[in-house]
Parts: sequence; C-alpha cells; structure tokens
Amino acid sequence: MSARAVLILVVLLVALGGGALLYKQQEGARRPASAAVLGQPLLKGLQAADIATVRITQPGGKLTLQRAESGWSIAELAGFPADVAKVREFALKLLELKVGQSEPIGEKDRARLELDETGSNAGTTVELMGADGKRLAAFTVGKKVFKREVEDPAKALGDGRFVMLPEDPKSVITVADPLLLATARTAEWIDRSSFKVEKVKTLDLRYPDGASWRVERSGDNADWKLGGLSAGEKLDVTKANAATYTLSLLELADVAPEGVKEAKDTGLDKPIQVNATTLDGRSYAIRVGRLAGDNYYVSFTASKPSPREAQLSRHVLLIAKSRLEDTLKKRADLLEKPAGKK
Repeated sequence: MSARAVLILVVLLVALGGGALLYKQQEGARRPASAAVLGQPLLKGLQAADIATVRITQPGGKLTLQRAESGWSIAELAGFPADVAKVREFALKLLELKVGQSEPIGEKDRARLELDETGSNAGTTVELMGADGKRLAAFTVGKKVFKREVEDPAKALGDGRFVMLPEDPKSVITVADPLLLATARTAEWIDRSSFKVEKVKTLDLRYPDGASWRVERSGDNADWKLGGLSAGEKLDVTKANAATYTLSLLELADVAPEGVKEAKDTGLDKPIQVNATTLDGRSYAIRVGRLAGDNYYVSFTASKPSPREAQLSRHVLLIAKSRLEDTLKKRADLLEKPAGKK
C-alpha cells in the first residue's frame, strides 16, 4: 500500500472515531439525568445493624420503634413489644430499595402525590436513627404506584410507591415496593400473641345488668354442667365447649394508647366480668369493656402469670369481637333449643 493510501486511511479512521465520540456525547445529552441513578440504592450506606430507632410520622399519628437488649418496642404504647419479624422485614426492605425512576417535581405535583411535609397532602415520613440519636437516613412516602387501573387505590396492593428524599425535595422517585409497613398504625406493628386460658375448669360470667351464668367440670374429659338449671332446661354442650375453648385462642388486634387504662370511655368501669379457673390451678379475672369498632377493650389479671401475661396485664388490650363472641353469650344462648324451635 502506498504512503498516500495509508494517509487517507488514517484520516478516515480519525474522522469515524471523532464521529462516534460526538454521537456518544449527543446521546448522553439526550438521556435524562435520572439514568445516572437508575437502579442505585435509595438509602446509600445504610446498615441494618446501625438502626436503633425507626420513627414513622403521618397525618394524625406517630409511631416510634426502639431497639433494646430485650428486643424492639413501641414507645407510644409504653414500651409494648413490637413484632420483631416485622421490624426486620421492614429494615431489609429499606436496604433493598432501588431508584426506579427520578423526575423533577413542583409544588402542585408534590401535593398531588401526597409528598408535602405538612397539611392534608402530607406524606408519611420515615426516619432511621442510630444508637446515638443521630439520623442515619430519612425519606417521605407518598401515593402508591400502579401499572394498571384499579377500582379502589386505597385497598389495592400497589406496584410501588412515590418517595422523596429530604436532600432533594425537587425530585420524585419511584421504588418497586408498596411499602405497606410505612404506617404509624400500632395494630400493624405489635406482637399479637395474647394471654391464653387453657383447660378451663370453671367459667363465670357476670354482666353489668346483674345477669350471670357459670359452667364447670370436674376433669379434662368430664361433662360440662351449667349452674341453676330449671326443669326443662338442658345445657348445649357444644356451646359450653366453644365458650371455654375460645379463651385459649385469643389474639390481640391492638393495644390501647398509654393513658386510657381504667378510663370510662373504654367501658372497663362497668365491664362484663369473666372469671376462669383452670385444671392446673390457675385463675384469671378478665374484664371486657365496650366495643371500639370491631374490637373489645379488655384488661385482665392472672394468679400465676407467665412473663408475657405479666407484661400484657399492664395494658388495655383490644381483642376482636369475633374472638370473644362464643364466650360472651347470654345464658339463654347456652341452652338447647326445645324441639321444633330454631
């Protein structure tokens, strides 16, 4: 190849290379700034082991989860134990959150996506602190992200969530997790295990109006007897079994906030009194107050409390109506129906 041909080839290669470089620069200019952070961790540098406090604030409520040697607890419930599995699940979700998309946002958009700091369009703020009380990370959670139309966005699971970082209030970020645990509702965070009255020997109920009934048995396989049976009355044994066995299946729906113990608005000043003894010699005094939605206010004491029972007895509990309805039946409802009657 002649020297002239070599020179022409070199010039062409340089021109082609320069053109490729120019094309790459032009394409880079066309790409959105969010492309640089796409797929990056939302909360960079966060370590689960460093988290000592989780504070969740939303309109109308605040919840503070605190870590101690004994485990995680809820400050607003006077240190009531949190569900450790849920705290761990939430922490791992936060570590795994990746930036799905990042776009500029204005004031109107912030309000529409419920990312305002205050007011009716305020979002849910999640703050993570270390043992020294210093903030490790924080972000605001807004509306759910949907990839399709849904009938009821409030009830639908969601495909992700709009979030905003405090250091960049002019950008909205989407993450591919609905973050359902980003809530200050204590019912979502408590350890739901309740006290359980097992192998009941006697069960007495006394209602605020003075009505009462009592069932008892002499042993584990003995028949139940209802006190004060009149001629023609017969105890429905299946209902007696349900009334007593239900007490071994109790589960917490929630715990009342600190300060409501003995308050009249719980109905525990004039409760349904449930007294039970067990075949192993334990006794329980249970007070059932008024309904709050679908849950009863409940308090209790136990003669030989386990550590968990001793802890529960210091609080006003909320137990679902469905969990107690078999136990709270009136005396007439425990009787067999006469033939021909429903």
